[in-house]
Amino acid sequence: MTTSNFKRAWGHPKAVNIARFPPKHWVGRHYPALAPEAWMLKVKENAVYDKMFREQILAKLDPRKVFEDLGEDAVLLCFEAPGEYCHRRVVAEWLEKNLGIEVPELTVPETMSLF
Repeated sequence: MTTSNFKRAWGHPKAVNIARFPPKHWVGRHYPALAPEAWMLKVKENAVYDKMFREQILAKLDPRKVFEDLGEDAVLLCFEAPGEYCHRRVVAEWLEKNLGIEVPELTVPETMSLF
């Protein structure tokens, strides 16, 4: 399992949208249980958002079931660029901590485009 954003991994065969509102024309998989609530998107402070997302979304989920639902080769997508704060990395850390796995950011060579 890896994470990425829509721009870098659009069209990846194992891509899964975990954003609340996917990009226009998105036709791939969607896992709404990992999407933030619409009101959470208005929170500007990362630490506050992180706490709310963990308490309101992740605390209600079973990490083993989420992993099994998604599949070990899923690529979890949201909008933010690699290195920016985003909820996909919060999900990745949650899975890593609870399952003892590594969920890195997908590496795509600069000369390669997946879409």
